[in-house]
Amino acid sequence: MKEDYYDILGVSKGASATEIKKAYRKMALKYHPDKNPDDKAAEDKFKKAAEAYEVLSNDDKKARYDQFGHQAFEGGGGFGGGGMNMDDIFSHFGDIFGGGGGFSGFGGGFGGGGGQRRVKGSNLRIRVTLTLEEIANGVEKKIKVKRKVQAPGTTFKTCSTCNGQGQVTRVTNTILGRMQTAAACPTCGGAGQSIDKKGDNADAQGLMQAEETVMVKIPAGVVEGMQLKVNGKGNEAPGNGVSGDLLVAIQEQDHPTLKREGDNLHYDLYVSLPDAVLGNSTEIDTVTGKVRIKIEAGVQSGKILRLKGKGIPSINGYGRGDLLVHVNVWTPKTLNKQQKEFFENMKNDEHFVPKPEHGDKSFFEKVKDMFS
Repeated sequence: MKEDYYDILGVSKGASATEIKKAYRKMALKYHPDKNPDDKAAEDKFKKAAEAYEVLSNDDKKARYDQFGHQAFEGGGGFGGGGMNMDDIFSHFGDIFGGGGGFSGFGGGFGGGGGQRRVKGSNLRIRVTLTLEEIANGVEKKIKVKRKVQAPGTTFKTCSTCNGQGQVTRVTNTILGRMQTAAACPTCGGAGQSIDKKGDNADAQGLMQAEETVMVKIPAGVVEGMQLKVNGKGNEAPGNGVSGDLLVAIQEQDHPTLKREGDNLHYDLYVSLPDAVLGNSTEIDTVTGKVRIKIEAGVQSGKILRLKGKGIPSINGYGRGDLLVHVNVWTPKTLNKQQKEFFENMKNDEHFVPKPEHGDKSFFEKVKDMFS
């Protein structure tokens, strides 16, 4: 199980943005690879801190993390919100340390070697509409995506301005020591390479648009607005850069008879007056197919029948919700003469006089039970 982001930074869930930023800055300085050369444990802590800050410093991501935990970014089967590499971390330091660009700090680049910074391609965003059945059971979707890829025949050479580093650096003296800040190379845009030969249909970066079918595995229990990530299926970067990601936003399609409330489902069952009096059985919809339920004789309008485990699986793996069947006794609006006479005769019959029992709950009690 992944470590809690708040625990990683050593802050409480109610910590302010300033407190989160301060905690990350402290950890980044403590576990920076240049201060801890060849220390794998320190490097892991450094990466974890950056991953935690990447989520908690973003209001939208933080809200989703607070509600769904790591599942908000890890849909499974190719999705992942973590696993940040050094290039991802590099981009945060301009904000944390007040620099104009990246931060490599303490006189060297990440990992102590001052190695080449790899450019990442831009992310792509798509919206996928799911039925309630697909949300309940999980589904794999084949999605056609138009993304930028390197054009065939295009070759690259090392950028003469940055010598393939992808960035230009400057060193300044601060109260923390010598700090090295970096910015993307103005010649190659950070790629470290420039186009040597441009292939057919290539743009200024040596890329072209192509359509690709991507298999997206969506776990059961996702909710509207949740965003999943498919690594490496965004636009490619020029040269030896890494591809961006494909961000998949979830949208729920309305169901004709079922209504979702969290992990529970609601179904309105309309029962005729004879069936309410005599009892019957009927089929209703569920997300796994139709099921037959029994209607007891004398059922009251407003009664809620709970079918355990017939709802939506929890995205966090905490079991499955229920299906709540709301009984509505349907009163006929028009009657023939014989039917009217029957009910006229029954007006004062003791079996038709309302006699609520102690166990019969009021409407407000039922609403209270439903929400609790």
